[in-house]
Amino acid sequence: MPRNDEQVKLEDDSWCFACGKKNECGLKLSFQYSEGKLTSEFTPSKSHQGYKGITHGGIITTILDEAMIQAAIAEGIMPVTAEINVKFKRPLTAGEETIAEAEIVKKGSRLIEAHSRLIRKNDGVVIAEADAKLLISKNPA
Repeated sequence: MPRNDEQVKLEDDSWCFACGKKNECGLKLSFQYSEGKLTSEFTPSKSHQGYKGITHGGIITTILDEAMIQAAIAEGIMPVTAEINVKFKRPLTAGEETIAEAEIVKKGSRLIEAHSRLIRKNDGVVIAEADAKLLISKNPA
């Protein structure tokens, strides 16, 4: 296990819980990027619930986090999440189709600020939104 001051080489082996195609237990998110905005569609199932019928907040946070990371990757930057703040606005029930949107808000030499939100597809209602600080990796694969 690396110490806090060590850099870890970032390598995609397709086993990411959020987007990995090899991870049978994962969310298998896919992304589209156009004109500075990243989007991804996701429909939670019963297996993603916390309380009966309600999607677990950790799943929602994972989607928002991954969308921001992928927005940076789409711009040629390999980051890791340093800080994330999620605001849950409404419950998300199993079977509701959603769209995640993410964009880079500010780029620095070491940190990127990003914003994402999860929107209910049928009516555009915001389920949750997040702001994050992403640390730019010095050791991409």
